[in-house]
Amino acid sequence: MVFRSGGGHSALADAAGAGIIYSMMNAVESSPVPLRGAQIWPLSVAAYRVLGEAGLIPKNTELLNGFVYTKMSKSPLHSFFLQFLQEALARVLPARRLLRTEQPITCGDSEPEPDLAVVAGRKEDFRDDHPHTAEFVIEVSITSHDYDRSKLRAYAAAGVKECWLVLGPEKRIEVYRQPKDGQFTEQSLHGPGGHLTSAALPEFTLSLDAFFAK
Repeated sequence: MVFRSGGGHSALADAAGAGIIYSMMNAVESSPVPLRGAQIWPLSVAAYRVLGEAGLIPKNTELLNGFVYTKMSKSPLHSFFLQFLQEALARVLPARRLLRTEQPITCGDSEPEPDLAVVAGRKEDFRDDHPHTAEFVIEVSITSHDYDRSKLRAYAAAGVKECWLVLGPEKRIEVYRQPKDGQFTEQSLHGPGGHLTSAALPEFTLSLDAFFAK
């Protein structure tokens, strides 16, 4: 399901080929690692969508750098942090900004679904296509730290202005800002004590003691 044909083929053709491979993978046990010497081609966003609509890709997945990953299940702590942040953002959301929860952002060859994203515009603007960037993204990480960090390249390449990675067990927030050439050039780490204000959404200030309190 990660092979893509060459130029000139439609997303449907890509998806058809990927669908055959998907069926073969269901028929036999897949190898834990790619075969040595095999040429692997990433799946395009268009093919990923077609396969998803056809039911050939399991639900609860997202596309990162052309490859399909199953999203991790959510713990009670993850859900608590997500609800806390969602309510706090909703209270200060300015006009012409839309708060999206676990909805896709199209970032080149990736279509991650951040826990929270603030995008410019109205919901009607995204009737026919997902946003291609965001003002502000938050990912909550309880056991998925490395996986969520792997999304940073896609977010930076798409011009997301600011990304917070909430490390629940550590009671820390990694902040990434100033995207340039596919990476964030400004990084900082914050823990309990004081407040953290978003640079991309200055209306939003988080009391770190209240957020991380038991």
